[in-house]
Amino acid sequence: MSPYFFQIFAGLIAGAAAGFTGGYFVREARAKKTVNNAEAKAQTIVSEAEAKTVDALQKAREKAIKILEDARLEEKRALDDLKIQQRALLEREGAFTKKLLEIDEQKASVEQAKQQLEAAQIQVEQAREQAVEEMQKAANLSKDEALERLMTLVEAQHKEDLLTRMRKLDEQSAEEIDIKAKNILSLAIQRQASSHVAETTTTYVELPSEEMKGRIIGREGRNIKAIELLTGCELIVDDTPGMVTISGFSPIRRQVAKRGLEKLIADGRIHPGRIEETIDEAKRDLALDIKKAGEGALDELGIPVSSIDPKLIQILGRLKYRTSYGQNALMHSMEVAKLSTAIAEELGADIQVCKKGGLFHDIGKAVDHDMQGSHPEIGYKIMEKFGFPEEICYQSIGHHEDKPKTLEAIIVKAADAISGARPGARKDSLDLYVKRLEELERTASSFEGVDKVYAIQAGREIRVFVNPKQIDDYEATKLARAIAARIESELKYPGEVRVTLIRETRVIEYAK
Repeated sequence: MSPYFFQIFAGLIAGAAAGFTGGYFVREARAKKTVNNAEAKAQTIVSEAEAKTVDALQKAREKAIKILEDARLEEKRALDDLKIQQRALLEREGAFTKKLLEIDEQKASVEQAKQQLEAAQIQVEQAREQAVEEMQKAANLSKDEALERLMTLVEAQHKEDLLTRMRKLDEQSAEEIDIKAKNILSLAIQRQASSHVAETTTTYVELPSEEMKGRIIGREGRNIKAIELLTGCELIVDDTPGMVTISGFSPIRRQVAKRGLEKLIADGRIHPGRIEETIDEAKRDLALDIKKAGEGALDELGIPVSSIDPKLIQILGRLKYRTSYGQNALMHSMEVAKLSTAIAEELGADIQVCKKGGLFHDIGKAVDHDMQGSHPEIGYKIMEKFGFPEEICYQSIGHHEDKPKTLEAIIVKAADAISGARPGARKDSLDLYVKRLEELERTASSFEGVDKVYAIQAGREIRVFVNPKQIDDYEATKLARAIAARIESELKYPGEVRVTLIRETRVIEYAK
């Protein structure tokens, strides 16, 4: 190769090296400048951040200082309020303590005064007893004797005043009670306006002809014996023309005999075999009729049939063939139930107790011919057996007591009296009627000073005439009450008896 080539090559290398070196320094200068710029920018950012941090710290410090100051102020206010409350509590406690001390002082003073008063009462009582003893010694009378003499003296001196006052009080109370009672009873009776003609059962069977008596008796009396054996009743054939009398203790048996005999007479075939069939039919018909009568009574009164035991319904229906003083027992029981319900509504009593108690109050009469004991006791046991409450069971006994224990029993007793005493409800035999009038007159005549006694209004009123010289107006009032009280305690009568005592002075002179 030529030296010239090497020179060129060397020059190129030298140029490349110089260019590389120059580029290096240029890049380094640029990089240094960039670093310097970055450092300056970073320094600026740091400075700004430090400035912001310092500012934030300053603001936070100021805010914290303000919060602390507010907290100190709030704490100071709370402490001031607490001090005020403590001061008020101390003042109140002091006042309360002072009040307690005053109360203790007053209590001690009252206790002392009480002891002084008790001591004074003891002294007064002793002085009074001593004075009474001295008065008794001076008057030669005991305390009771002196009181009796004083009462007698006051009664003698102020008899007219006492009599006037008694009359005034009696008239006022009697008028008020009479008005209230009339209102309640009139409402009850108006709502229960049943017929005044009581249904009666009979023990007589009419015959189409006298020839029928022979057929009833039968050959050698076999027919009549069969009837009497199957029914438990006695048939009296020859006593009354045109009819047969059935005599028996049980009304149910008499009814069976009556129905059976009527069937035999209508059929015309009368022999022992047919008699037995007919009596069985009569018993079944009567049992069905009794059941319908019991259910009908419950339906009419609004008592659910399902709430009453079927056996008790059967017993209730038996009352249809039971009478008391000629009054049908079932109709009477229904009347009592309706009247009791009406009165209970007015007085605010238990309506169901009055209704059921009134209906079943005489249930014992349905079986009293077959059981021992009085019908109130039997009725109580029957209702108790069928699960009735005690207040309903008691109605059977309560309506026969002078002073029933419950309001419902008093209502049932009043309703029973209304039903039995209304016109046409019952009938007495002539002998019983006359005997009752005689007993009324005899009871009133037994008092001293009575001149004459007359029983009027079918025994519902007696008029007593007294001797005006022996009995004054004050004694007349006391005598009328005494007569009424004795009639209540000694005699039996339906409804009530009015006692009218008459005292009059008649002066007669003649002009000649």
